[in-house]
Amino acid sequence: MNVLVYKSTGSWYQVKDENGRQYNARMLGKFKMDGLTSTNPIAVGDNVVIGSDTESKENDSEVSFIIKEIKKRKNYITRISPANKHQHHIIASNIDQSLLFATLKDPKTSLGFIDRFLITCEAYHIPAIIVFNKNDLFGKKEKEKFVAIKNMYETIGYKVLAMSIETGDGVQAVKDLLNDKVTLLSGHSGVGKSTFINAVFPSLKLKTQDVSGWSGKGLHTTTFAEMFDIAGGGKIIDTPGIRELGLVDISKKELSHYFPEMRALINDCQFNNCMHINEPGCAVKVAVKAGDIHIDRYSSYCNILETIVEIKY
Repeated sequence: MNVLVYKSTGSWYQVKDENGRQYNARMLGKFKMDGLTSTNPIAVGDNVVIGSDTESKENDSEVSFIIKEIKKRKNYITRISPANKHQHHIIASNIDQSLLFATLKDPKTSLGFIDRFLITCEAYHIPAIIVFNKNDLFGKKEKEKFVAIKNMYETIGYKVLAMSIETGDGVQAVKDLLNDKVTLLSGHSGVGKSTFINAVFPSLKLKTQDVSGWSGKGLHTTTFAEMFDIAGGGKIIDTPGIRELGLVDISKKELSHYFPEMRALINDCQFNNCMHINEPGCAVKVAVKAGDIHIDRYSSYCNILETIVEIKY
């Protein structure tokens, strides 16, 4: 039977068939997809084939199922495994778009974090949208900052919106983006993901928590990724709040390919292996100096480049 994975709790998976019937299933043996080694070979969003679990106890109140096959993925997005920095952890698969929730205060989302998320989406060919929540907290300084950030990202092709779940301002515009698409919701804890989902699905009553006063960081409220159906069409995937987002399997040579504004100039550099740091005849550095590439984006590139550790096997 073909089903779709809606939730993973580590050892058990909640799946649904095309008629909306829900089943519990477990993984039998080990799966390896396209040479990808991950801590969770089955992820939310996967299309899988299940069959009856003949090993289940006869006195079980429910018939359980085993996952026999994972269908080919359209795409997937990963992060570094929290348990092993040399392994992947698949966040979700078969995604149409991603929505990154960010905030300018309480807590503050760094541009470095946003850029790392965008790089990951570029690497896995997933369109990304940035949503700044809590615009009701914006003072003059935050309003000017938002306009500058919005201009920077929209110039290179990303959609940027602002909203306040507290006041309702801009919420409908974000909801409209979800229609008939599978959307991944991500961001730091405390930026309002769960509150937004409650606004879309009031019946769910997901737990929400305020930002931790002593650290300024959001408190985790989501433990496992989970998918929800939207009435009228579409699905959203809620993910655990991410404190840090390490890049997986992206080499220093490849990094500039995931900055759209840099990718457009790569063939204009004097050297085809240009790292855009100290090389002569670098078209990217010329564009930065001319203001055609934002200095903050270039600084982010340089900072991320320094953090990439390439493993030699």
